[in-house]
Amino acid sequence: MNSLRTALMARPDLVSRAAVILTAMMFGLTYSLSAPLIALDMAQRGLSDALIGTNAAMHAVGVLITALLLPRLVAGFGPRRLILMSLAASAVVLAAFGLVDNVWLWFPMRVLLGMSAEALFVLSETWINALSTENTRARAMAIYTAALSIGLALGPSILSLVGTHGALPYLVGGAIALLAAVFILMPFVVAPPFEKPSVGSPLRFFRLAPVAIGATVLNAAVETAGLSFLALYAVSLGWGEEKATQLISVMMIGAIVLQLPIGWLGDTFDRRRLVIGCAVLATLGAALWPLVLGSPVLTYTLLFFWGGAFVGIYTLMLTIVGSRFSGGDLVGIYALMGFTWGGGALVGPLAAGFAMQA
Repeated sequence: MNSLRTALMARPDLVSRAAVILTAMMFGLTYSLSAPLIALDMAQRGLSDALIGTNAAMHAVGVLITALLLPRLVAGFGPRRLILMSLAASAVVLAAFGLVDNVWLWFPMRVLLGMSAEALFVLSETWINALSTENTRARAMAIYTAALSIGLALGPSILSLVGTHGALPYLVGGAIALLAAVFILMPFVVAPPFEKPSVGSPLRFFRLAPVAIGATVLNAAVETAGLSFLALYAVSLGWGEEKATQLISVMMIGAIVLQLPIGWLGDTFDRRRLVIGCAVLATLGAALWPLVLGSPVLTYTLLFFWGGAFVGIYTLMLTIVGSRFSGGDLVGIYALMGFTWGGGALVGPLAAGFAMQA
């Protein structure tokens, strides 16, 4: 026991990195559990699609509020305390969803969930970056991205176990958020120091890293469009529903597994060239969809690498931004990347839907 304690004290950076990665994974699980759960619950209550969509948009409102305030909040509270506050707020709000019958209160509650999620994602990315050296930064961000993707993939599976009725699934989500806080509360977890907040608007942060922001929007738009319509497109070409939905799983597996080699490449070769390479692969992959969907083997292979390439773009952009900026500027840019990712995720499926109707 003493030897383990000594080992942990000797490597506080490693323990802190592992704690933040596990926290992000568990909160990703909570997020991917709550988003479909709230929509299904509202539908079961007989609410219109317009109200369900408006409620989902409240999450983006919360993200925007946090993106504007986060640099100052982290300077005032510190990253560790702010992450704990976000996890606690998420747990309380999720539990409230299961206990509050007044659906109109769900709208401000959804705003609070969005605020908490944005704070947690941005601060965990910033924390991991601050604990990384330039020689290992891409691999650290790749492990973080892969862990977050695992959490996002597991959320719907939890719903299949606990169901979507009553307060239980909300309480489970809240409990997972509280459990994630345990990792941050460990005594050997050390938060990196943060400088005073940068003064400026989101436009200033965009001017600091326009390529990263643009790549984030494009990445989110195409990735979410693929997730939303890939199965439908496959069904229209004659695939069975079960086989078509498996395509999403293959893509998610690629997004998780391929981050580690992409991270190694990012620490070995020029990261900008790798971003261009991933973008080219992702574009070619999207163009080849109609040509390979007649062959299951080719389709699974393509989607495995396509998922890895698209998430790899985000991993590498986090790394590039992290190597150039620090402190308040880094928090502000990461916050804007999180907000614009949400914007791209909104526009992508809409554009794909209109394109499929044309």
